[in-house]
Amino acid sequence: MRLHNKDIHINPPQWIIIGFLFLIMIGTVLLLLPSSSAGPTSIGFTDALFTSVSAVCVTGLAVVSTGSDLSLFGQTVVMVLVQLGGLGFMVFGISVAILLGKVTGLKYRQLLQTTTNSLSARGLLRIAMIVLLFALLLEGGSTLVLTWRWHEELGLADAFYYALFHSVAAFNNAGFSLFDQSMEQFVGDPTVNLSLSTLFIVGGLGIMVIADVYKTRNFRFLSLHSKVVLTTSAALLVFGFVALFLLELWNPASNGLSVSERLWAAYFQSATPRSAGFNTVDIGSMLVASQFLIIVLMFIGASSGGTGGGIKTNTFVVLLLAMFNTFRSGNQVHAFKRTIAMETIMRALAVVVSSLAFIIVATLILTVTEGINDVYFLTVLFEVVSAFSTTGLSMGFTDELSTVGKVVIMITMFVGRLGPLALAYALTYQQTVSRASYPKDQVLIG
Repeated sequence: MRLHNKDIHINPPQWIIIGFLFLIMIGTVLLLLPSSSAGPTSIGFTDALFTSVSAVCVTGLAVVSTGSDLSLFGQTVVMVLVQLGGLGFMVFGISVAILLGKVTGLKYRQLLQTTTNSLSARGLLRIAMIVLLFALLLEGGSTLVLTWRWHEELGLADAFYYALFHSVAAFNNAGFSLFDQSMEQFVGDPTVNLSLSTLFIVGGLGIMVIADVYKTRNFRFLSLHSKVVLTTSAALLVFGFVALFLLELWNPASNGLSVSERLWAAYFQSATPRSAGFNTVDIGSMLVASQFLIIVLMFIGASSGGTGGGIKTNTFVVLLLAMFNTFRSGNQVHAFKRTIAMETIMRALAVVVSSLAFIIVATLILTVTEGINDVYFLTVLFEVVSAFSTTGLSMGFTDELSTVGKVVIMITMFVGRLGPLALAYALTYQQTVSRASYPKDQVLIG
């Protein structure tokens, strides 16, 4: 690109940022239209911008009720933004270009590689097509199942629309719901619980893991990345389920639930912090210990290349393994009989530290702007982590945000969706390697 006879080099992450900003701008304009509002007037610029950012960043935090305050047109805009923001606009764009028979060069392959967080650009165009078709088939299957489940209550047409909206939101790990209380009325419903959780669990695994499983179909021959993601995801799901079930046994607010409903509630609430955003129980009524556990699970989030957010499961495991290796004085970090490169460990450390730093700053700002004397710290921290991890769960704080608070949460959602490390790289025009070499010295730790 040339501007005023000067070459401007835009790297792939910068193109991703430009694309996301463009989608947010278009979404804001569409949601500002009176036809997007269920009422006689527009929902206003701030709320339209917040909703657009939340949809494109597949978060689900809402300052207006998606089902009550938005019209059918406005809800459709949100659904399309979620689909584009979740699967990645580059996956869609390149897939459409392939279908139309247009040529895609190395630049577009690099963009797709950046979007999917894949380790190699080889075969990405074919993977993009497979993942797109897989996503549409999975969303379509869930739509049929949920239509069958809801058709007696809502009627066939409304049931289909509700099923389609929630299937798209679930696969893309966005917590938008047309029901005012999310999925709380279906706390013990196996069909709703399994349909939605399957979508956001699979969507959160990542494009490369899905493609790897499809190609190999044998755990032994999966890549190290896929093995780490699958085992960690399963372990976190089981841990969260057991911990939340045991903790909520002491919660008086759960006394009205049967044993079966408690089990389904524990399962769903252990899966949804992975960046899904739906809830089948009131998060604000849960025990403080349960809320804090959900914060931890949200911070870890989904997996690289998936539709979810957080620091990612693979990042969490790499640092965990590095910590254990340090304790036992090993000189290499291993997983599944493979050595993890030191560069990967340093990147994981950079992601976690920068994420924690951003969350701390955003939380500090909100505790000041949202009422320094009466705001509850855990409520603010929950909201910030939910926004940063693009989860969309809330303890009821989103509706009370001031204009400044909304801006802070919007920035948090945007940074969380792109990732701190990707954002830092995108804002760096030139990367230079230092040629200086200095003597080694020691710094005391601990």
